[in-house]
Amino acid sequence: MKYLHTMVRVTDIDASLHFYCDLLGLKEIRRYENEAGKFTLIFLAAKGQEDAQVELTYNWGSDEVYTGGRNFGHLAYRVDNIYECCKKLMDGGVTINRPPRDGHMAFVRSPDGISIELLQSGEHLEPQEPWASMPNTGEW
Repeated sequence: MKYLHTMVRVTDIDASLHFYCDLLGLKEIRRYENEAGKFTLIFLAAKGQEDAQVELTYNWGSDEVYTGGRNFGHLAYRVDNIYECCKKLMDGGVTINRPPRDGHMAFVRSPDGISIELLQSGEHLEPQEPWASMPNTGEW
């Protein structure tokens, strides 16, 4: 058995690609558009990790409100510098729901409410402001 991907439904392709690619750093691997089924599938992965993909599913013209992202659990990514990653996300308008106070772990949410865990690669970084004293915001 081999892991292939995790699928999450999205309501806005542009907002989702901005979050996952521009801010989080994933790359689009492939895209499939099905006119008969009226949906688009976009597969993303971290550089060098093309075998661990996230599939963004967009249903054309759907007005369905997706809830329960927390019930899904979360996606997790290891990052080179958690402070720099969180700063980039925050500068891009993303709320840091669980700041990296410990220099090791943070949580954010995608535009569709999917919880994303960020973990520092290697040893924990020394606590730094503003992260060390930043409170949790919302759910993560």
